[in-house]
Amino acid sequence: MKRRQFLATAGAGALTVTLAGCSLVPVIPQRPTSTADDALGWIRHEGGRYTLWLPSTEMGQQISAALQGLAAQELGVPPAQVHLRLPATTDIARMRATVGSASVQDFALPLARACATLREALAQGRTTGTLGARDIPASALRSLQPRAGARPPAAPAPGQLHAIVTGQPLFAGDTRLPGLLYGRVLRAPVSAELTSHPRSFDEAAARADPACVAVLQSPRLRQMGSRGLGIVARTPAALDRIEAALAVQWEVDGAFGQPAIDERIDIDQHLRRGRLQHAVRQDDVPGDTLWTLDLRMDIPLAAHAPIEPRSATAQWMPQEGEGPALRVWAGTQDMFYIRDVLARQLGLEAGRIAVQACRVGGGFGGRTLCTVELEAAVLAQAAGAPVKVQWSRAQEFAQGFQRPPSSHRIRARVHQGRLTHWWHAFASSHILFTPAAMPVWMQRLADLAGDSGVARGAQLPYGVPRQRIEFTAARLPVHTGPWRGLGAGPNTLAVESAMDECARLAGADPLDWRLRHTSDTRLGAVLAQAASHARWGERPRSDATTLRGRGIAGGIYKGLSYAAAVADVEVHRGTGEVRVTAIWCAHDCGLVLQPDGVRAQTEGNLVWCLGMVLLEQVPVARSGVAAATFADYPLPRMGDVPPLHVHLVDSREPPTGAGETAIVAGAGAIANALRDATGVRFTRLPVRRADVQHALAPR
Repeated sequence: MKRRQFLATAGAGALTVTLAGCSLVPVIPQRPTSTADDALGWIRHEGGRYTLWLPSTEMGQQISAALQGLAAQELGVPPAQVHLRLPATTDIARMRATVGSASVQDFALPLARACATLREALAQGRTTGTLGARDIPASALRSLQPRAGARPPAAPAPGQLHAIVTGQPLFAGDTRLPGLLYGRVLRAPVSAELTSHPRSFDEAAARADPACVAVLQSPRLRQMGSRGLGIVARTPAALDRIEAALAVQWEVDGAFGQPAIDERIDIDQHLRRGRLQHAVRQDDVPGDTLWTLDLRMDIPLAAHAPIEPRSATAQWMPQEGEGPALRVWAGTQDMFYIRDVLARQLGLEAGRIAVQACRVGGGFGGRTLCTVELEAAVLAQAAGAPVKVQWSRAQEFAQGFQRPPSSHRIRARVHQGRLTHWWHAFASSHILFTPAAMPVWMQRLADLAGDSGVARGAQLPYGVPRQRIEFTAARLPVHTGPWRGLGAGPNTLAVESAMDECARLAGADPLDWRLRHTSDTRLGAVLAQAASHARWGERPRSDATTLRGRGIAGGIYKGLSYAAAVADVEVHRGTGEVRVTAIWCAHDCGLVLQPDGVRAQTEGNLVWCLGMVLLEQVPVARSGVAAATFADYPLPRMGDVPPLHVHLVDSREPPTGAGETAIVAGAGAIANALRDATGVRFTRLPVRRADVQHALAPR
């Protein structure tokens, strides 16, 4: 019984497009909602064996185990009997990208319905023909029933853990093909927002190297303003020699430094010009309101910093028959978007391109665009052989996009023990309307609607009668784009910092203050649970050498998932060294299918929050990102990570996003704990040792 012979054909559809340069409009990602009929294309029963094609990119979030366990439970078999095909390819029906922590939310219900349909058909003895999925309500599906107590963890994907620890091929960089060559695209060492191209290079010296296969200039190697120079070699090591022999001199139009970025997002400069571009909420807040709080916060550029720099391998096939003309192996969060861009750029029908999505060693929103995949395809076509392109760590920093910086001003009025007015104005750069893929003219048109990614998390989760929330997105000379949680991390950090200051101004306990201002029972529950697990009332005490503090924060992610966190910190009075000593987190993402996976994702998110407050900032110099290694971009190390206590709420609500939810709480809790310990609200991040020393110095 084969997929879609039994289930109905899940054709991806052919998209005929023009060659690059014939259309000024970039490819727009298509994010359809998957149906149960689509999900019938993910599950197969043949020869007594079930096979599941994973409809989501596996990035370590254990979505493979979650969906494998769901399928097994709905089919009524042990998880080991559901063979997981990881990952999927573009020969299944088009589906949403793996973004927004929405894989379970998007795929659980259609997959459960498909598996229930298949189970019922097999029980009736049907092994041939075409099935149509029944619209079975979630309440009637075995796999989506709430359970009393903890849900047992799903079994890991067979062989996956063993394959990872033994170094078996799973990632795009592991691809091996007969006759494989190795490629690189050289670019000017500046931001791709600036126009740049090779002015001169010594091609003869490069070709004198016996390992040199090709030196290529092509308009298809353009990345926004950056026009690259491609090289192909017989070995990876030869690429460095050939690059050195070329001795490329670059022509660059324009220059900038960190001050240019700071100026473009300075919230006070924007406010002096009047109201901002976009309103999230626009109650009438009189200008003469007697503000109790006036707080400015500035949050810098941050990098995705994945463990695995991106890689892709491309192979052009003999032009015979109707099979794929081009095969690409890539670690991507959206294999269908990759296929669509390649089709546009290379003048092929989408159906002639097969993209194999490989396991990803860290995505976080950074693997949504087509970059290294196009480079590999263009170089492979020129070389007449399969080519692998592997970015270096320096390329990953310089040529990827970053989390945008943001500048916030929050004004609030506290009157008779309540918040009565709230005004949050902030300036940032684009996220969903990323300049890494969208030209200036198109971004200006899109700006008429407002970038909802920039606004994410700005909605106040507390009850304040009169609110004004507005923002501006300014295009920067460095490229920005989707980053874990989009705007939710910076925005909720600013919100929770301001809420904490208001509690202090009102003389209220920070937990009681938040509970007083929310009528959302789920938000109140996670705040209370995090506080209970941390024993909120037992505040750590300072001594002669160490200042100690405790902070709390909470929030709602995408209006669906809830988190609250309590953090304890220690600050050395003499050196200014800050150490987070413990974090407790209550996490409510609805029905949890894979507790171990959700707990691990929450822990990772809390570590990210630690880096956000204390460590992470992308250095900018010489018209681009100045980081080349992790020595230039410090991240939390194992010794920096405190005990993490994650409590998963046993919820009867439908499953919602899990992996990014804790970002609405962790950073705020750490920042508020630092305020509690030192008596100082640090308003420019990250907070470094020198900042703390300066703040604590006698005046």
